[in-house]
Amino acid sequence: MQPDAPKIEFPCDYPIKVMGPSTPDYKEHVIEIIEMHAQDIDYSRVTLRESRDGNYYAVTVFITATGKDQIAQIFESLKKSDRIKMVL
Repeated sequence: MQPDAPKIEFPCDYPIKVMGPSTPDYKEHVIEIIEMHAQDIDYSRVTLRESRDGNYYAVTVFITATGKDQIAQIFESLKKSDRIKMVL
């Protein structure tokens, strides 16, 4: 029997990591989608990392998550973008 996953207590600090092809406006594209569902992004903690070969970006955005539904909506909206390859 597997142990229960840890329960998340909301509101909480929640990181969202998004990966896709490196384009000049990739970070802004990711933030724009997340802003549709979360108005309290911690912009000082948004990071952009380039892959070793420079072909992909990984953007990490921290939000104050208010519930599971909000997180699910963010993930769904991000996955609809053809510019986004992976959401963690």
